[in-house]
Amino acid sequence: MENKRLLKFSRLIQKDLGDIFQREGKSLFGNTLISVTRVRMSNDLSVAKIFLSFLKVGDQQVSLEDINFRKNEIRGILGRHIGKKVRIIPELIFYHDDSSNYASRIDEILSGLDIPASEDDKD
Repeated sequence: MENKRLLKFSRLIQKDLGDIFQREGKSLFGNTLISVTRVRMSNDLSVAKIFLSFLKVGDQQVSLEDINFRKNEIRGILGRHIGKKVRIIPELIFYHDDSSNYASRIDEILSGLDIPASEDDKD
């Protein structure tokens, strides 16, 4: 169970990283649209696990590797954004959030099912 402080801090990180990817993403990552879907903070607020979703990208693993290559630069930009609000800037660990792919796969499976009409539906 996350406490109020962790939730507030994770929302701050999510909002500011989203702004960073939106404003400076084109110069850093080209036409890839990057969305911050979820942020999980460690109890001591020193580590942020950031889950990202990618649009307009061919290979999502390459984009994640590119982000991990530039994570010190991203952390520096984040520090300039939230440096006055927090004591320490957390270490950033990026993950690919595949929940949208999972949901679309479930939809695909469910739409492919052949479910016969029940007796009540026939009346």
